[in-house]
Amino acid sequence: MFSDDELDRYARHLVLREVGGIGQAKIRAARVLIVGAGGLGSPAALYLAAAGIGTVGLVDDDTVSLSNLQRQILFRTEDVGRGKVEAGAAAIKSLNPGVQIESHARRLTAENAMALIARYDIVADGSDNFATRFLLNDACFFAKKTLVSAAVTEFEGQLATYKAFDRSHAYPCYRCLFAAPPPPGTVPSCSETGVLGAAAGVMGSLQALEVLKEVAGLGTGLAGKIITYKALSAEFRTASLPPDPACALCGPAPTIHALNGHG
Repeated sequence: MFSDDELDRYARHLVLREVGGIGQAKIRAARVLIVGAGGLGSPAALYLAAAGIGTVGLVDDDTVSLSNLQRQILFRTEDVGRGKVEAGAAAIKSLNPGVQIESHARRLTAENAMALIARYDIVADGSDNFATRFLLNDACFFAKKTLVSAAVTEFEGQLATYKAFDRSHAYPCYRCLFAAPPPPGTVPSCSETGVLGAAAGVMGSLQALEVLKEVAGLGTGLAGKIITYKALSAEFRTASLPPDPACALCGPAPTIHALNGHG
């Protein structure tokens, strides 16, 4: 049952034939972990909270800086210097008091990843480094959790959903796309190359949409596909992403069996 406030707040969802009361109840019951409260995690968190996700977990060990505000719309100028998960939790509560916020002011590591992920139904990766992306991919595979992964750089972004643990389909994992992280120092960071703030907003919003589709069982998900976006030419491209039979994690002869290979 929904309260009168919920019926009013989620009215535009409830009248959607594909969502309705059943879909909104699934959204309310869902527990979503967002890793990285940055340019991707900010719009994802706001849209998931606005949609009524029951529990949102935020993982980030950073503090808000002035240079974040160009794209990290979860924060305000007065938040500079505050912890991101603290400021983010306050913003989400202000938007939707009915959402439960679980703050994890720490860096995701091989030691804590499995325990953190175990508490949630689905994981949204908004991290900004390859080490975390590979760690999340491996942890979600072992924990059998769906991973919705977004990335953005300069004027371009990509988005994919990974659930290679589901053997009912030939789904890939992130390692099927990239077998291993690039050597340190070979890929410039966002602070070096820059990023158009609104481009991060596009990818974070799409990430929230794919999470909601997975949670409520709406439409066709992105598992087995990847979306790339080029902001300067306003181009979206969806391509098939088949599993790699030589994948060290999800292939038929895996060589990765635990997270102890992550630093």
